[in-house]
Amino acid sequence: MSPRNSLPDRSIRICADRGGTFCDVHASYPDPNDPEKRKEIIVKLLSQDPANYRDAPTEGIRRILEIVTGTEIPRNQILKTDKIDYIRLSTTVATNALLERKGRKHALLITKGFKDLLLIGNQSRPRIFDLKIRRPPPLYSAVLEVDERVTLLGYTSDPAAADHAVQFDENGKVIRSYSGPGWDQEEEDYEIVQGLSGEAVKILKKPDESTLRADLQKLYDSGYRSIAVCLVHSYTFSTHELLIGSIAKDVGFEHISLSSQLLPMIKMVPRGVSSTADAYLTPILRQYLDGFFSGFDDQLRIGGVETARVEFMASDGGLLDLDNFSGLKSILSGPAGGVVGYALTSWDEESKTPIIGLDVGGTSTDVSRFDGRYEKVYETTTAGISIQSPQLDINTVAAGGGSCLDFRNGLFTAGPESAGAEPGPACYRKGGPLAVTDANLILGRLIPDYFPKIFGKSEKEPLDIDASKKALEEVAKEINTSFDRQMSLDEVAYGFIKVANETMCRPIRSLTEAKGFATSRHILASFGGAGGQHACEIAQLLGIKTILIHRYSSILSAYGLALADRALERQEPSSAVYSNSTIPQLRERLDSLSKSVKESLERQGFKPNRIILERYLNMRWEGTDTAIMILGGAPRGDDTSEVVEDFEDAFKKEYKHQFGFLLEDKPIVIDDIKVRGIGKTFDTLGPSVFEELKTLSRTAVDSQTSSKKEATYSVYFDKIGRLDDTPIFQLPSLEIGDVIKGPAVILDDTQTIVVIPGAEAVVTSHHLFITLHDA
Repeated sequence: MSPRNSLPDRSIRICADRGGTFCDVHASYPDPNDPEKRKEIIVKLLSQDPANYRDAPTEGIRRILEIVTGTEIPRNQILKTDKIDYIRLSTTVATNALLERKGRKHALLITKGFKDLLLIGNQSRPRIFDLKIRRPPPLYSAVLEVDERVTLLGYTSDPAAADHAVQFDENGKVIRSYSGPGWDQEEEDYEIVQGLSGEAVKILKKPDESTLRADLQKLYDSGYRSIAVCLVHSYTFSTHELLIGSIAKDVGFEHISLSSQLLPMIKMVPRGVSSTADAYLTPILRQYLDGFFSGFDDQLRIGGVETARVEFMASDGGLLDLDNFSGLKSILSGPAGGVVGYALTSWDEESKTPIIGLDVGGTSTDVSRFDGRYEKVYETTTAGISIQSPQLDINTVAAGGGSCLDFRNGLFTAGPESAGAEPGPACYRKGGPLAVTDANLILGRLIPDYFPKIFGKSEKEPLDIDASKKALEEVAKEINTSFDRQMSLDEVAYGFIKVANETMCRPIRSLTEAKGFATSRHILASFGGAGGQHACEIAQLLGIKTILIHRYSSILSAYGLALADRALERQEPSSAVYSNSTIPQLRERLDSLSKSVKESLERQGFKPNRIILERYLNMRWEGTDTAIMILGGAPRGDDTSEVVEDFEDAFKKEYKHQFGFLLEDKPIVIDDIKVRGIGKTFDTLGPSVFEELKTLSRTAVDSQTSSKKEATYSVYFDKIGRLDDTPIFQLPSLEIGDVIKGPAVILDDTQTIVVIPGAEAVVTSHHLFITLHDA
């Protein structure tokens, strides 16, 4: 029986993370000798190599299928999916399209009189002393003003707002008119309806359907196929936007982004910009996915509970199916997988020590923080575009393995320009520029004989250290001409590494010290292809004593996809004041959303006991504009009997932590009600690394005499210089409990970890546990 025939259908699980430089693929399948266990495979390839393959994730999956089935599969052949359980993808397609401004041409439809609203923006001045402000141009190419208007009745500053407000019956019919400031007899001439938030909406003018259809037809005839729609107050009254969407669909528009459906939140500017971002990015994302699906049989796109399916990592750390995935939700798709990976593999529920995630990739470094729950933000700015969408709180800095090194105006610089995957750093054999990877190679922190041989035209050549030295010598000559003292090649290379390390530390301080957390009281979880070469020195700079490096650290973003859960959210606006009289109504709305989310997840194949619901209220003090999304209980399935939801207490604690004071004399307003459903895909990874260390028997490995030493290599270290006999250890050859004291280099097929003098690394089941001592 051939290996393919012996492999059960729907048994291969594949996760692919396409980064800026490398595409990492992690797969697992049943062990033929013990079907209860699963074997794992890792494939690492360049994200771009047009001379050899069209799409990196598809090529990685082809290689996986070849290895698992034992059958040769020619490139460009349609891949069969009968043996695949799922494919999970994280992609930077939408992110790159936004950064490079290569999205889809689209038009913005907005309420008449607000044509320039998104251009005016929110009047923020990020660089107030800049003498030449360069404001990013808007994403949309044309604006169509819609002659419609609605307004809200009442004033939030009215001290007797509740007494003056319009009252509705259970069916939304007015039973008492508005009687507060601004009321006039003509109110009776307008239609008044109850908005989704409970506010009274006065319809001043409805859009004319025939005019709308004619205007949309003109846009369509002009070549537009994508539109964004953002009307005043549509977060609570979406009828007019839905009408526009319906007519646009009839006209033939391929993509329609309605702000009221994307995220019905107050604040028209970020809501409008988000809808334009979605109309700009989603068509590009869909175009890429069409190309991806074309490499597989038709069954993969159809999906379903009983067939192979594709799931996508969203910016908030949850998995989405094809129908729910969009450009707006994919902006942080790439780094989100890594956050899930380190959070689930590094967190210890007993000690509860917060973790800083350091993802040093080829193009950039992504930094995040985890203290038992994912930290999220609901409004972010990416490439000058303010986006209103739930995202993990990830800070990115343009410093990675591919960051270009240069000497400008008497300063060493690392980034923001990147060599990328094509042509890549100088050592990639494609004529690329000098980069951080070249500096690490010259310093001995990368060893060509142990690095994947995937370079050059044949994809089989090693790193080219001579090309790195030649590029660095040219820069070193310029540096030594500028300075009085002569710096060696090692000193120049390490000078660039120090600049890159400091650049990587900045976003870490922003996530910790700037928010009131002591950086030194964290654990550093380092991952990404270049993380192991920088982790110890970055921890030193930050005063952190403990570093965790997972065995799969170089592909942890792909591994995190395998651990991620399916997520689904429902959100509605609100205008209620949080009080004993409104709590029952708020709970009723939360229950309604919970039911909707639960039913949707059950339709996707999750049993009730595999569903977790998180219930949120977006709360703020009246008179302020800073709302905080507050989590209540997290009930499992239908069991909510023991859940205590004290939103007020949680809000006050979080507000006091962030701002240092409370506004006790002001009522609390609820802006939004949200329920997030999580479909659990696994139960536990077993004991944490900290639990394992309590009972682990440790064995010191003598770096001079041990047979486990693979070889020695010349490596440069700070304050010591070059050590020609630095021991090299292969991670797979080390046993659990082995203790390696620095200086040393530990490596495997996909990562190189530099253990500096004064550091001690303990090998555990899934991690290297590194402790820093004084050298």
